[in-house]
Amino acid sequence: MKNKINNYDFLIVGAGLIGAIAALALTQKKFKVLVIDKDNKLNKDNRTLAVNANSIDFLKKLGIWNLLKSPPQPIDKIVIKDDINTKPLIFENDDETMGNVILNKEIYEIARLKLKNLKILKIDNSINVSEIHPNKNICINKHNYYFKKIIISIGKSVLSDISHKNIILNEKHYSYVGFFKHEKNHNNMAYEFFTNQGPLAVLPAPADHKKKSTFIYSSKETINVTQLQRLIFNKVVKSHGKLIFDKSLSKFPITPHLTKNNSRFIYIGDSLKSIHPVAGQGWNLGIKDIQTLCNLLDQYPLDTENINSLYYSRRFLESAIYLSFTSVLNFLYESKNTFSKKIIKLGFTGLGKIKLARDIFIKQAMGRINLID
Repeated sequence: MKNKINNYDFLIVGAGLIGAIAALALTQKKFKVLVIDKDNKLNKDNRTLAVNANSIDFLKKLGIWNLLKSPPQPIDKIVIKDDINTKPLIFENDDETMGNVILNKEIYEIARLKLKNLKILKIDNSINVSEIHPNKNICINKHNYYFKKIIISIGKSVLSDISHKNIILNEKHYSYVGFFKHEKNHNNMAYEFFTNQGPLAVLPAPADHKKKSTFIYSSKETINVTQLQRLIFNKVVKSHGKLIFDKSLSKFPITPHLTKNNSRFIYIGDSLKSIHPVAGQGWNLGIKDIQTLCNLLDQYPLDTENINSLYYSRRFLESAIYLSFTSVLNFLYESKNTFSKKIIKLGFTGLGKIKLARDIFIKQAMGRINLID
C-alpha cells in the first residue's frame, strides 16, 4: 500500500559503533528499532578502544565480545607519571582485569553485520535531522514511518547538524593516534604521561604477541611526526626497549562538549558528550548511556511523558563531571604555574596515600561503581 505507515518504537540516527550497539540492545529487549545512516561503507578507523570491565560484560550479553578475531589485550596495571611528582601513581585490581584493548574496526564490523542480519539498517542520504520529529510521519526511502522515540548517535557532527543549545569548550586540541612495535614485553601495563604540552597514553595493542602498543597523544601545540616519536621514545624506552613505529599516523580534532536536555531527541555517545581523552573513558560513557536507557525502559513504559527528562537527569551530571574533570586536568598541566603544580601534587598525594580514594578511582574507571546513581 502506497500510504502505509510503518510503526516503530525507536529510530536511531547514526549506525556508528554506539548507535549500532544501542540498536542491538533495544532489539534484544524486544523493541521495534530502525537504524538509518548516510553511509553504507564500513568505518576504516584504525584506532583502538580501551573497554572497561562493565562495558565488556555488556558486550558479552549482546553476543559481540566473543566474536572478536584479534585477541583483546588485558590491562592489569595502570601507571600514571608526570614531570612534577617524583613517584608515579600505580593502579591495580586483584579481583579482575581492569579492562581490555581491542580494535575499533573489528567490533564495529561485528555490530554492523548484526544490524544487516536483523534487517533493521537502512541507508538514506536525504534525511535532515533538524526536520524529523518523534510521533510524526517521517519519509525514509520513499516509505512512511512513525517512531515513538528518536535517538541521535551521529558523533560530534551533532554540533553542526542540529541547532540547539550545547555546552562547547573550544580548546582547539588534536589527538594523534598510532602504533609501534617494541623489544620488551608490555606485560599488560597501560601508561599515562602528563606533559606540559598534553597527555600521552600508551596501551597494549591487540596482537598475537605482547610486543605491540598503541599511543594517543593530545595537545593544542603543533607537533610533527619526528617530535612525537621522540617524545614517546623518551617516555617508554626503559619499559619497552627499542621501538619501531608504524608509518600510519591518524589525527583527530577534539571538541569537548555536552548536549543539554532535549524533549525531542535522546542523545547518546559523542552526540551527548565528548570529553578530552586523558581519562580514556569517552567510549565507556557511551555504553553507560545505552545501559541507562535500557534500565529506564525496564522501569517505565516507553510512552511515559517525561522519559527523556529522566534519561538526561541520570546522564547529564556524570557527563558534566567527566567533561569538567578532564578539561580542568589539561588546563592545570598546560598552565605551568606554581599554583597549578601545588594542586596536582595534592591530587597525586591523595591518590597515592589514601587507599579508599585509590579503590574508588579504580572501580569508577572499571565502570563497577557510578559517580551518580
